[in-house]
Amino acid sequence: MGILIGFVVTLGCVLGGFMAMGGHVQVLVQPWEVVIICGAALGTFLVANPMKVVKDAGRGIIEAFQQAVPKERDYLETLGVLHSLMRELKTKSRSEVEAHIDNPEESAIFQAFPTVLKNQDLTNFICDYCRIIIIGNARPHEIEALMDEEIRTIRADKLKPYHALSAVGDGLPAIGIVAAVLGVVKAMGALDQSPEILGGLIGAALVGTFLGIFLSYCVVGPIAAKIKMVRDKKNRLYVIVKQTLLAYMNGSLPQVAIEFGRKTISSHDRPSIDAVEQSTMNAGSSDRKAA
Repeated sequence: MGILIGFVVTLGCVLGGFMAMGGHVQVLVQPWEVVIICGAALGTFLVANPMKVVKDAGRGIIEAFQQAVPKERDYLETLGVLHSLMRELKTKSRSEVEAHIDNPEESAIFQAFPTVLKNQDLTNFICDYCRIIIIGNARPHEIEALMDEEIRTIRADKLKPYHALSAVGDGLPAIGIVAAVLGVVKAMGALDQSPEILGGLIGAALVGTFLGIFLSYCVVGPIAAKIKMVRDKKNRLYVIVKQTLLAYMNGSLPQVAIEFGRKTISSHDRPSIDAVEQSTMNAGSSDRKAA
């Protein structure tokens, strides 16, 4: 919603200011300039990126428009599944815990937290490090280094659409100049025409420069920045898992360990201690009933 409002404000101010200066909006309607600029931008985007990144860029754009950042429920469920698993690690045998992490889709713990289970990458991240904890011969600082490296890799993969779209945005002004040059070439072929016709052709050529700059700084660039913001917030869930499990490995009780994870959430999004306690208590009750 915020993106649409921003586009309306931007376009309204640009076109409104142009009209207030006495400009005619119909002059800006140059469909073939749009075809040249957008077609060249799309073509270079496809040339520069593998199809996996192209598809992920589409998903990233949808996430940006939907503002698909983690909500309080996502944070509470992440902390809740970690609390339940740490309690299992502390009180149950290795085989009982392995039943949860080897097949999370059928685990009563993960089924109690559907938003975590739906996030396959996050579920695998949690299960992998719980499995390492079960093995028992890894030191916390070694696990921390491994987690940091994996989180950096995950972030780099998730931000590939941002870098790809940013590159397109950076190139759009130059592509607009290409469209303008082609328009000038067309105008040069009509030097024998009247000044009115020649002026219209030159004006149409300059629209290409305008469109390239406008699309770069007012459309593609902001969307790329929005994708980065959304993906970075999603990546925060992995940091929560990291800090929580490390605190547990260093001897903290499960209820204390999840507070380490809660503190890594930005103050604007962080759920209250009472909300976390209520969530974990309800999850604990559900686990006991399932057992």
